[in-house]
Amino acid sequence: MASSAGTTKPDETCLAAVDLARAAAEETAGVIGVGDYLGAQAEDTRVVSHFFACPHPGYRGWRWSVTVARAARSRVVTIDEIVLLPGEEALLVAPWVPWAERIQPRDVTPGVLLPSSGDDPRLEPGYTGGEDATNHDPAEMSVIRSVVAELGLGRERVLSAEGRDEAAERWATGEGGPDNLLSRLAPDVCETCGFFVRLRGGLGVLFGVCANAFSVSEGTVVSVDHGCGAHSNVLADEHSEELPPPIWDTIEWDAPISLFD
Repeated sequence: MASSAGTTKPDETCLAAVDLARAAAEETAGVIGVGDYLGAQAEDTRVVSHFFACPHPGYRGWRWSVTVARAARSRVVTIDEIVLLPGEEALLVAPWVPWAERIQPRDVTPGVLLPSSGDDPRLEPGYTGGEDATNHDPAEMSVIRSVVAELGLGRERVLSAEGRDEAAERWATGEGGPDNLLSRLAPDVCETCGFFVRLRGGLGVLFGVCANAFSVSEGTVVSVDHGCGAHSNVLADEHSEELPPPIWDTIEWDAPISLFD
């Protein structure tokens, strides 16, 4: 019989209950099956776990653990727990990661909702009227609302400094930034392009939106030092309207030409 691998001295009666443990494992396993006996381990006083291999190909490296126990001054051993445990070479699922940590940029597709947490560091409280929001004077409140809307305010939460910094870093290192082949081969930067629409606020210092339908960056955020071949300063090559006469005309002649004349 295999010896105990635990530090507690195994109870001899529980240690000898291999057949009882196997029968319990087989009843639980069903079609999965129970394989060879792998040994036992003392869990506590008068508590021993017996281990059996799992022969099913879908559970390679797993083993059945049947824990038996007996009461003090009793010779009757009873089943305490039956579980299927992974071994060192068992195939395991990846560690569970919360959905909020798994989601990546551009993962929000049609039909997907991304709730924003109340402590999102990218956001901070916005201005929605302050104390004047409860003003009952329609005319005065109407003026306040128009000013707030014109300034782009009136939202409960707006980008925080951390949120702006994260966005700026993401845009600058992305496809709309300067460090790519498109920008390196461009004749000039977006800042000097007529199709460049600058963003408002602090982000407008470094970024804007491309409005050229023929550019691969059209409709996306680009940095001021981004560029492409559709820059508004690119001019078409000038060609003369009429081609010069040929040096040797082989199409028309007034009289037959002989090389021996």
